[in-house]
Amino acid sequence: MKDMITIQNLTKTYGKHRGVEDVTFSVREGEIFGFLGPNGAGKSTTIRSMLGLIKYDQGEIRINGLDSVKDREKILADIGYMPSEAWFYPGMKIREILKYSAAVRKVDCTDEAEKLCDRLQVDVKRKINELSLGNRKKVSIICAMQHRPKLFVFDEPTSGLDPLMQNVFFELIQEYVNEGATCMLSTHVLSEVRNHCTRVAIMKEGKLVVTDTVDNLLSSRSKRIKMIRDGEKLDYIYKDNLNNLYKELEGHHIEDIIIEEPSIEEVFMHYYLKEEK
Repeated sequence: MKDMITIQNLTKTYGKHRGVEDVTFSVREGEIFGFLGPNGAGKSTTIRSMLGLIKYDQGEIRINGLDSVKDREKILADIGYMPSEAWFYPGMKIREILKYSAAVRKVDCTDEAEKLCDRLQVDVKRKINELSLGNRKKVSIICAMQHRPKLFVFDEPTSGLDPLMQNVFFELIQEYVNEGATCMLSTHVLSEVRNHCTRVAIMKEGKLVVTDTVDNLLSSRSKRIKMIRDGEKLDYIYKDNLNNLYKELEGHHIEDIIIEEPSIEEVFMHYYLKEEK
């Protein structure tokens, strides 16, 4: 299986402000790839570098075999990008927004737009300034999907959507992926990663912490430890071999101890923390 996205040693600095440093990972064709990290981790910088919205300092990015700098226009023609904050002209009707988006790409998206509006329950006669956050999100989703791109790049796509529409969104993504598309999903909702992604990359403080399959991360040897030791209550994630834990507890008075599997949130969140047990 070939790579749809290949990022090698990506580095971007903003003076005193953090960018990204030496980031390397790939996204395979036909997968839904999770891209995670707290605010300021470098996710948006990476995505904007991929799309040519900012110039990076070092490294190389190739999308569908093309150079992100030299072949930017050709690459963008086959990408459906949805930023976390979508801005539209407030006085325009949804129908006009969708037609404008299609015209920019020089593609007739009439049939696909109609299907998406029906699935997402969007009234194209309404104006943007009449819409809730969730309905503006729907318009942004349709703009990203209606030209049936080979690659979707979504940044926090489901925030503001009700649970029903979140399910519809992922049904649509899976349908496009089944037909050969690839999806890169940046999200804070870890259940979305568990339910829909095959692999995940986790960013922290501008650096790539880990890239692995979701199954491997969830089957790690990390355990949640709850105990009362020497009169002190402790509750934390332990990542080392349990035999080492037993050695560490020698000489301590253990009143109670529970060892259990961590939740998906705990498995991922311990990568975000600056200080770990």
